[in-house]
Amino acid sequence: MKSKFRLTKTTDFQRVRRQGKPYAHPLVVLIALNNDSDQTRIGVAAGKSVGNAVTRNRAKRLLRAAITELISDITPGYDITLLARKPITGAKCPQVQEALAQKLRQANLLIIKHDS
Repeated sequence: MKSKFRLTKTTDFQRVRRQGKPYAHPLVVLIALNNDSDQTRIGVAAGKSVGNAVTRNRAKRLLRAAITELISDITPGYDITLLARKPITGAKCPQVQEALAQKLRQANLLIIKHDS
């Protein structure tokens, strides 16, 4: 994921966690908040409940890889935080990507492309 799409500051993560709308899935929790700009920024986190450092980093890499495929279809103007959950450790990238797409659709953040 390119750095211009990343949510990096602790204050931004906290703001999204406090004010954003959460959408839960067994693999990931998506929290979205309108940021009043034309740029979408995404932050990825994995708590200690996911596992040790190696497991948490793998979970975050998996989430970044899955969201990179979907980033061009996300409605601009949102800050999004992705929180890994414990079952993600046994998941493959297509499963994570489908979970993210499902939650993005639920949050009305996916741009629907029409074939014409």
